[in-house]
Amino acid sequence: MFNTKAGASKLLIGVVIGLIAVKAVVAWLTGSLSVVAQATDSLLDLIAGIVTFLAVRMAARPADKEHPYGHGKWEDIAGTAQGILIMAAGGVIIYASMRRILTGAVVELTEVGIVAMAVSIVASVLLSRHLLKVARATGSVALEANARNIAADVYTASAVLVGLVVLRLTSLSYIDSAVAIGVAGYVIWLGYRTISRPLSGLVDARLSPEQEAVIGDCLGAYATQVAGFHKLRTRRAGSHYHVDLHLVFDRKISLERAHEICDRVEADIKSRLPGSSVIIHPEPCDGRCEQCSVICASRKDSHSPSPE
Repeated sequence: MFNTKAGASKLLIGVVIGLIAVKAVVAWLTGSLSVVAQATDSLLDLIAGIVTFLAVRMAARPADKEHPYGHGKWEDIAGTAQGILIMAAGGVIIYASMRRILTGAVVELTEVGIVAMAVSIVASVLLSRHLLKVARATGSVALEANARNIAADVYTASAVLVGLVVLRLTSLSYIDSAVAIGVAGYVIWLGYRTISRPLSGLVDARLSPEQEAVIGDCLGAYATQVAGFHKLRTRRAGSHYHVDLHLVFDRKISLERAHEICDRVEADIKSRLPGSSVIIHPEPCDGRCEQCSVICASRKDSHSPSPE
């Protein structure tokens, strides 16, 4: 149930709502700004989860007349929006923390905050691992962004937990605000990381070297049937990959045979890169046989003995 994109998104929303409720109550009881920072972070996770759920549904829609390349970029849009929200929240927390240091407000009932942070850490670890597992299985950029956001909660909640323990033992009120500033700094850095990958999809950056190497391996298997390839172009839209290239064939090969080989190459690439859309343009060779390993009529004719 929770191993699909939509199912994982629903699980994310449910768990995060529960964490927000717990942290909001604890923040109200204790007056801890670091707990407020954690609650704000979880609220952003909820917003991101809702955005991801909607984006995943829209990205899963098939290509249509108005969107012939599909709707995969909705996932990239969602991931970028999440990063912007995260960075903005970090800035707000830093501002509030500086004001708290100047006013010197007191934190109460630190024991309640300590228990709440411990619960948050356990829940975040389990949730982030599951989201990352589903993201890798489905290739979802938006889910991966959410998994990293939740994973960051483990570090920020741990920092808040340590800060509350120190505050409980020492009664140094500025510790809470100092921890909140540290958490906010990490949140801003995480927002930057969250933006980087989906933004590359929005600007049509090429696939990774590892993914393009997979395409090269697929083409290499046809070295005796295809004279070469060029004009390879790749890009990503959410969890969908788009590949187009030119395949060079023997001038005397039949159109039917060339089409058959193109179909086989396309199928191989799709099997190695699930979610791929492949376009292949066949074209004739230039007649230079020195670097070619294709077994064709021209090569046989050039190597046949001349009549006496």
